[in-house]
Amino acid sequence: MKGKTIIVSVVILLCAVSSAQALEGELNGNVGLTYLSSYIWRGFDYYADDHSAFHSNIDLDLYGTGIGVKVLLSRAISAPFENAERISVALSYGNSLFDDENYVTDYTTGWVYYGFPDESRSGSKTSAHAQAAHMQEYFLALSWPEICPAGVVPSYTAVTMWPSEGDSAARKNSGWAHIVGFGYDFTVTGFVPEMPEQIFHFSAAMVYNDGMAPGVVINAASGTVDHDWSHAVFGISTDFDIGNNLTFTPAVYYQSSWEDTVNTEDEAWVTLGMKYAF
Repeated sequence: MKGKTIIVSVVILLCAVSSAQALEGELNGNVGLTYLSSYIWRGFDYYADDHSAFHSNIDLDLYGTGIGVKVLLSRAISAPFENAERISVALSYGNSLFDDENYVTDYTTGWVYYGFPDESRSGSKTSAHAQAAHMQEYFLALSWPEICPAGVVPSYTAVTMWPSEGDSAARKNSGWAHIVGFGYDFTVTGFVPEMPEQIFHFSAAMVYNDGMAPGVVINAASGTVDHDWSHAVFGISTDFDIGNNLTFTPAVYYQSSWEDTVNTEDEAWVTLGMKYAF
């Protein structure tokens, strides 16, 4: 099925769901803009050599149905990555199982389409930095928020990814990723009188890459990924409520890279995000 046909089908489905639920709940969501000092995507240095990027996004929660829609545009701040800039459209559904047990399981499953507005559907053959191809993925994310009395939240995510076109430049990039993660929130004394407490969110994840690579050739590794534990990522973030439904979120991340076909060096980067909720 062609990418445009898929997107049109998703829009039709969302319109139907929205019409059915309009009288039962409210449409909630947020729009945001985030600066990334480096764009590290599932271990890969997406805009090679630590180039920075801006992400703009809109997230929608459709009337309390558990169905979510997200559109994200990634743009490099400097050349020569214009043709590698991409837009992703995600449709997801989330809910919980075993609500009355300490092993209550939160889950989200969904589909993502990655498109490159400045590229042809089969990918450019002009530049190793510009070669891109439209991709799709399915994912299933599980987490267990009550299973650990100490407050640590374990999680597991499985992702499978493939090119939208069989003859695309990224036809070797199909594969899986398995992500084992942990999260922990801790509270400190607030930095300003208006916020007596400040919550920090700590995250850690290890990734087994089973052949997955992004739909853009950013280095010699793309399309030739070894099947191995590729990296671990550690992060810490916090939210500042600045009023009028605006939230500022700074974050710091560090990646320990283990597999050279994904990334040949460790990475450290910061993000600065601003979000408006409605």
